[in-house]
Amino acid sequence: MFQPNMMEGQLHPLEMTQNTSESEIARMRDEEFDSTTKSGSENHEGASGDDQDPRPKKKRYHRHTQHQIHEMEAFFKECPHPDDKQRKELGRELGLEPLQVKFWFQNKRTQMKTQHERQENTQLRTENEKLRADNMRFREALSTASCPNCGGPTAVGQMSFDEHHLRLENARLREEIDRISAIAAKYVGKPVVNYPLLSSPMPPRPLDFGAQPGTGEMYGAGDLLRSISAPSEADKPMIIELAVAAMEELIRMAQMGEPLWMTSLDGTTSMLNEEEYIRTFPRGIGPKPTGFKCEASRETAVVIMNHINLVEILMDVHQWSTVFSGIVSKASTLDVLSTGVAGNYNGALQVMTAEFQVPSPLVPTRESYYVRYCKQHAEGTWAVVDVSLDNLRPSPTVRCRRRPSGCLIQEMPNGYSKVTWVEHVEVDDRGVHNLYKQLVSSGHAFGAKRWIATLDRQCERLASVMATNIPTGDVGVITNQDGRKSMLKLAERMVISFCAGVSASTAHTWTTLSGTGADDVRVMTRKSVDDPGRPPGIVLSAATSFWLPVSPKRVFDFLRDENSRSEWDILSNGGVVQEMAHIANGRDTGNCVSLLRVNSANSSQSNMLILQESCADPTASFVIYAPVDIVAMNVVLNGGDPDYVALLPSGFAILPDGTTASAGGIGDAGSAGSLLTVAFQILVDSVPTAKLSLGSVATVNNLIACTVERIKASLSCENA
Repeated sequence: MFQPNMMEGQLHPLEMTQNTSESEIARMRDEEFDSTTKSGSENHEGASGDDQDPRPKKKRYHRHTQHQIHEMEAFFKECPHPDDKQRKELGRELGLEPLQVKFWFQNKRTQMKTQHERQENTQLRTENEKLRADNMRFREALSTASCPNCGGPTAVGQMSFDEHHLRLENARLREEIDRISAIAAKYVGKPVVNYPLLSSPMPPRPLDFGAQPGTGEMYGAGDLLRSISAPSEADKPMIIELAVAAMEELIRMAQMGEPLWMTSLDGTTSMLNEEEYIRTFPRGIGPKPTGFKCEASRETAVVIMNHINLVEILMDVHQWSTVFSGIVSKASTLDVLSTGVAGNYNGALQVMTAEFQVPSPLVPTRESYYVRYCKQHAEGTWAVVDVSLDNLRPSPTVRCRRRPSGCLIQEMPNGYSKVTWVEHVEVDDRGVHNLYKQLVSSGHAFGAKRWIATLDRQCERLASVMATNIPTGDVGVITNQDGRKSMLKLAERMVISFCAGVSASTAHTWTTLSGTGADDVRVMTRKSVDDPGRPPGIVLSAATSFWLPVSPKRVFDFLRDENSRSEWDILSNGGVVQEMAHIANGRDTGNCVSLLRVNSANSSQSNMLILQESCADPTASFVIYAPVDIVAMNVVLNGGDPDYVALLPSGFAILPDGTTASAGGIGDAGSAGSLLTVAFQILVDSVPTAKLSLGSVATVNNLIACTVERIKASLSCENA
């Protein structure tokens, strides 16, 4: 139907090819068909080709009938974008080719768009004229205004204009003073204290962690985080400058060798040369406070996670505190100074507070107020740095300062990343119990090795969540993908709850029970109301820590093994414990989530299920468990929501004792000792408003004391 002479004046015959695509034909037809829908009109154009060709060039157009136009307009109102099938059907009804229908709809859409734009332009022009008239009216009113006191003319507009400029100049000068003061503070080594907008430091307030010899006094625990708010506008230039300098320091600390970092005699660890550090980085956040100790460490590992996901975890406070739940007891973002550029975290800047812990009530937590800065240094290379902002909030309650600490992340093949972690803090550790002093002073409690080992283990766990190639031959292996995810999510919540409830966090109030005949037991009560993840009522938590002359690996293997559970678990009442299902979540066979059934010897008791997660890395290991409802677990195993399963986690945290012999960590089965923390949570009353009885406290106290004695007896027999 479409003849070549319809293309006259548009394309030279030599320019057409046999392979002209449909899109090119459509483009040419769009230029030729009439965009109007008026019936009976026939448009003609003059010459549109070469200006030097005087011959007129005519175009032939197809003119639609009134009926065809009416039907297509009716169809357009219902469907302005018909598909191929609809165009063919409409063309068959109206006696048109599908391509003609297609071009008509294209032209109609263009026409409607033009009309809408024209209407919008008219409306905007009208509103603009109205605003212009209002502006002129207000100016005239201001120019003729008179003073109500003297009757003379006023200059209200001019006064407002001058005042605005004075305010801007005042703000600029204040920022300049703050910036100069910050620079001066770095050189003289004294904090800037002339900030009128800052809250005054709160006086020190001692907290009672149990009157044990050697426990010492923890000054004002919790006062730091409670008294801190988001930084003021005047603080922000100093924060930015401090973060940029900290990033430069972190990169050099991660890459430099001797003499800044000295290798230990056994060649396993790097130690910071403090004198060389002061010479290399003379500025920073000022000199070390009196009475503080320096802890500096550096570790490198290759982890199974790509660099983009690692950066996202570190810059998202929720993900970060979840992944490092064994180290971070609580954290929050006070202010986001920059979200980054180009849709990623490059240049992101956050002001944060965090509390760092060891899983034992005998080690005070470390509170920190700092800025976190993320920067991309090259393709596939990122760095995230923290540095304390204590100079902005001078306070005697500060007991920990973070010098530039963080990690350098480098992209590796196959989704792996090389992570170099630097941890550099100055801390007053006088509140640490004697039992843990050697571990803390060795740097393994809060150092880079613990951070990197935790990250490595959690990356393996996250990889197992996403795994699809699950072997089906092993008995008890959960292969249902949704069931695996739900069960791992439930176990993750259980671990986070346990870690948050076992430390000396400032959110806890532990009471020490004496005269038990064993190691002191600390107890704490909580009321659980309207929390779907916990049973309602009064929950009594009890914890104790003690030393064992057995390697951490042997303690871990003994406690996680269901076959030896009856030797220490009093609540299983001598029943046989069987593993019903498990999910491996790491290289080590001990890293897994298990579902255990306790077949009670007493037939009158219903069978009980226990959810257990055991995990180990070179710096710490955990065996955490909680009784679970059979019906609820069936829902979880079928991929249901695990958030409504009530849990009261109990379990064990196992740490090396910090001696030279335990330098190999948890995986070393040598002769070093272990530091074991046992923690129970018991629902003592299902009524949240009930009062706690002394009998309940005595029962839980006896329970934990008997458990400790059984563990000591069993392991001493093995060790004999």
